[in-house]
Amino acid sequence: MPSPPRPSLGVSLIPAAALVGLLFVSIALLESSGHIPLIAAASVAGLVSVWVLKQPWREVEAGLIESIKHALPAILILMAVGLLIGAWIASGVVPLLIYYGLKILAPSYFLAASCLVCGIVSLATGSSWSTAATIGLALIGVGQALGMNPGMTAGAVVSGAYFGDKLSPLSDTTNLASGAAGADLFEHIRHMLWTTLPALGVSLAIYLWLGFGATSVSESSPAYTQMIAALESGFDLTPWLLLAPTVVLFLIARKTAPLPALLAGTAVGSILLLVFQPQNAPAGAASVIAVLYEGFQSQTGIAAVDELLSRGGLTSMMDTIALILCAFSFGGVMEASGMLGRLTEAVLGLAKSAGSLIAAVVVSGLGLNIFGGDQYLAVVLPGRMYKQAFADRDLAAKNLSRAVEDSATLTSPLVPWNTCGAYMATVLGVATFSYAPFAFLNLLTPFISLLYGFTGWTIAPVRTPKPS
Repeated sequence: MPSPPRPSLGVSLIPAAALVGLLFVSIALLESSGHIPLIAAASVAGLVSVWVLKQPWREVEAGLIESIKHALPAILILMAVGLLIGAWIASGVVPLLIYYGLKILAPSYFLAASCLVCGIVSLATGSSWSTAATIGLALIGVGQALGMNPGMTAGAVVSGAYFGDKLSPLSDTTNLASGAAGADLFEHIRHMLWTTLPALGVSLAIYLWLGFGATSVSESSPAYTQMIAALESGFDLTPWLLLAPTVVLFLIARKTAPLPALLAGTAVGSILLLVFQPQNAPAGAASVIAVLYEGFQSQTGIAAVDELLSRGGLTSMMDTIALILCAFSFGGVMEASGMLGRLTEAVLGLAKSAGSLIAAVVVSGLGLNIFGGDQYLAVVLPGRMYKQAFADRDLAAKNLSRAVEDSATLTSPLVPWNTCGAYMATVLGVATFSYAPFAFLNLLTPFISLLYGFTGWTIAPVRTPKPS
């Protein structure tokens, strides 16, 4: 059989334009979800593949299924996180972390401290997702009690979580980016410091400025005292509860894969629920199973506390999982038909200098996060496609790997239908577009990368010229 024709740029833009238009109408105008626009755009891409490119439907379907296979690890982790959050709230682990946070933190430095704490934890574990689901969730509760804007708190959590994830040698995206670009891992990490540290410094300064403008919350204020009283009366806040996060952090630090580490944390949390919070498990093991499946329903009588702690469970992740499946379906059809690669080639064709080449990588990373729906695709594909272009221009591979991370890794949580954006919104309970304006590190780093590209500063050649 003759191979299907190579898609033109105009044809390749049809599904992309359909996706952008449908998402704008659904999210911006109708304030609805992205599920249906993604399904509709995937349908448009499928029709273009079959009718215009004459690609057999079996090939289109195979590409769609192959794409969904790549989503399965993220889906499994999402399911495990749902179980973990339910167990950790019902057992008192999350309430204890919130309680300690209220005793230590103040509004003036809360946002900056949240960013730093999440950065340290993520750097040690290499996992932004685990950081957000544990420390991040607790900080959302602390911020709520301190009267902070939830979007600001979530933005600080996301900034810190991705700072550590980006620079940790334990991070999967860090290893993926360096591997795809052909850069040494630790050279890649050192090279990223030039863009990430300035972005962190500016972000912390903004968080401190925002914190100084926040209204101080006295320990005698009704909101503060009500939350403290609700936590103390509703849970046995023993330090033994810290065993659960300690187990998870230890396992991840030992390079245990995230899924078994999260399941281990869920098991420990379930045991702690039975031992220390029998009031939350009146039916014993049956209550634990109910919490793991449906989540925990807080009934303290304090609306703010009940809203914060009524979450988790396997069912809470189903909407996010459906969104990921829709996004990967669209990305799979686009990749299998060659339209995704054609769009990327068009960007590469505009790159005539080192600066424009860096810009092409940054634009491709962001574009793939939007149209592909997953940061792994956005990390690996540009690394593979632009590798030869960087070598041809005598540019070291670490320039490519840094630009990939500056864009693909850091912009992924800013896209609501991307796996990372959907995950962060679900776990933190804050809409992506609500926290995105305050995720300063994620917003600033791509622009710093572009600045370095066009000025040539820190752009390293393949080999250092020998002195004459």
